[in-house]
Amino acid sequence: MTPLPALSARLEAFFTDRLLRQRRASPHTIGGYRDTFRLLLGFARQRLKKEPSRLAIEDLDAPLIGAFLDHLEQERGNSARTRNVRLAAIHSFFRYLALEEPDHSAVIQRVLAMPSKRYNRRAIGFLTRPEMEALLAAPDRSTWAGHRDHALLLVALQTGLRVSELIGLRRQDIVLGTGAHVRCQGKGRKERCTPLRKDAVAVLQRWLRERAGTPSDPAFPTVRGGSLSRDGVEDLLAKTMPFNVHPGRYHPDDRLLAFLKSL
Repeated sequence: MTPLPALSARLEAFFTDRLLRQRRASPHTIGGYRDTFRLLLGFARQRLKKEPSRLAIEDLDAPLIGAFLDHLEQERGNSARTRNVRLAAIHSFFRYLALEEPDHSAVIQRVLAMPSKRYNRRAIGFLTRPEMEALLAAPDRSTWAGHRDHALLLVALQTGLRVSELIGLRRQDIVLGTGAHVRCQGKGRKERCTPLRKDAVAVLQRWLRERAGTPSDPAFPTVRGGSLSRDGVEDLLAKTMPFNVHPGRYHPDDRLLAFLKSL
């Protein structure tokens, strides 16, 4: 059997040994790194006309990484912040390579020297009560999906959970009754409990009865029973923006968009 090129073997070891065994990285971190390298290897295949399984370490040099980062911003429309997140994942892999593949230190050091891109950080705004009411009124609660969307949005507005935390919630993570709260594992593996108000408790009681299932099932599933994706939540927000629900009353502004995207 022909041995795998160093890149394939090292990339596999980076995920299985470095991230999973040594660092015990969270599923969110693993998912983010996976997406970065899926995009990078796909870009390299188009640029170099080589299948990902045949790529070598020297193929992923600084010029190619730089072209990939430009591709993210210019063609995929990613923000500078997303670009920096992708670069951080690449840097993490190349720091691992620096220990395992010293023969390629020249290529590795040039990639590690690539800086993050500076950008202006805007403060995230907040929604007014009429805007929140319009957002919660948007889902059609005569349907199963509408009940789910309404419950998800209400939990998002009351708890401020990140999208990854929302879609990762299981039925057992929502505790109703006395001391009602939502329990989740957030960034940095920090577990926290966020209390729920009475109106959210009532909505969730109705939704979880309709949703049924086992304690380990997703709290807000797709129609097929699986977990919602980030894209699914973005589509939900796009359909329920208050300025779409009440044309002429609400208008798209950076404050509202930034708030919704930050959930």
